[in-house]
Amino acid sequence: MNIQGIIRTIHDHAQCIADSISVDNLSEMKTNAEGSYVITQITSTKIRSVIASMDDYLMNLTVAEEVCEKSSQTSNQEFHNNTGRN
Repeated sequence: MNIQGIIRTIHDHAQCIADSISVDNLSEMKTNAEGSYVITQITSTKIRSVIASMDDYLMNLTVAEEVCEKSSQTSNQEFHNNTGRN
C-alpha cells in the first residue's frame, strides 16, 4: 500500500523555491512550481516515512524561502544601483 502526502504552499518566488528545494528531494519526492504555488508530493509504503519526509521538507522550505527572498532583494538592489533608480 502506498501512502501519499501533498504539500502545497504559496510563495512570491515559487520557481526559485521549487528549484532550491528539489535538490534535496528523496527518490519518492517530486517538487514543482505552478504559478505562485510550490507543490511537493511524497509517496512511501510507511506513514512514518511520509511524516518524517514532510517534517524535513518543511524545514528545508523555510530555508529556501529565506534564501530566495534575500536573493530577490539583492537582485532588485543591484538593478536599482546600476540604473540609478531607488
